[in-house]
Amino acid sequence: MMFKATTPKVPLPIVDISSTSEFILSVQRPDGEIPWSKGGQTDPWDHVESAMGITVGGYYQEAKKAYTWLSNTQLPDGSWWSYYNGGKPVDGAYKDSNMTAYIAVGVLHYYLSTGDIRFLKQIWPTVCRAMDYVTELQDATGVIFWAKRADGSVDRQALLTGSSSIYKSLRCALHLAALLGEQRDTWENAAKKLGNAIKFKPHLFDQSKSRYAMDWYYPILSGALKNRWAVDRIDRLWNRFAIPCWGVRCVSNKPCTTMAETAELAITLAAMGKFEVAEFVLGWILDKKYDDGAYWTGVTYPDRTIYTIEKTTWTAAAVLLATDIIYSLSPASHLFSHGFKKSIQDRPSLVVYER
Repeated sequence: MMFKATTPKVPLPIVDISSTSEFILSVQRPDGEIPWSKGGQTDPWDHVESAMGITVGGYYQEAKKAYTWLSNTQLPDGSWWSYYNGGKPVDGAYKDSNMTAYIAVGVLHYYLSTGDIRFLKQIWPTVCRAMDYVTELQDATGVIFWAKRADGSVDRQALLTGSSSIYKSLRCALHLAALLGEQRDTWENAAKKLGNAIKFKPHLFDQSKSRYAMDWYYPILSGALKNRWAVDRIDRLWNRFAIPCWGVRCVSNKPCTTMAETAELAITLAAMGKFEVAEFVLGWILDKKYDDGAYWTGVTYPDRTIYTIEKTTWTAAAVLLATDIIYSLSPASHLFSHGFKKSIQDRPSLVVYER
């Protein structure tokens, strides 16, 4: 495997769970909304990702406020606008299927972390409306269309990254349904058809996006591809995207790496049971951070220029989630796992500060 040979063992910096969680909290608004950055816009997917991040940090009440914000802003058809600013939709916003579906992943993550069945029952109708909206956008081939426009028309583009994330959302929604003793055959059928399309019908998805790293690893991160399918896909495209000691290229033909994509690759590798390699990959970016716990969004190479000064909550959250799955910090650390587990004795030896 190419990726196995390109990850030398090196000492790693310390992961500070508290300061990175507190950075996200410093951006969260009083009503629970978590924008990309201070004064920036919010999208429902990254809002959920950030809520998951602060859940890893133990800030359960603040995470609950984030999910309650979603419940309070959900549209009558079960969706959310793709972008908000100050709680209001941005001009040109649309109703993205993936952004709508991701609440199921976040709510399951919260439940696994807290065991709060009362809140699960409270937010369950919100999850149901969201998943019903998403499954209605599936066609006979199994793909789920990208979005509805503001005028109600459907953008029939199918995106591999977004569809893979929806697959994970459907599996999480079904897990939640089982916890509540409910059956959702429509979701189950949708998940099976979508998983089949991801695995066997890649031509149905927008091929112009294949130069993005997320199209590389998201089918694996979501659990749609496992075992030899996952290993073969990681190995085949490793040298296109992975730059040892720098991170993962967001786009294969660009001279820059992004911290969120690197953290997500680490999650993917850990989900596959490749914990040691995941630790190495996470180690590539742990020095690329600010003093307040935020991480650089991206960096160019070889000149090491931070290409945006924006401190993004979703980047910080991805690092927290990667740390959680690698070092088993929370009861939800196995959420993305393909079934591989490790005992406390098998954890890597990186020192982790927890709240």
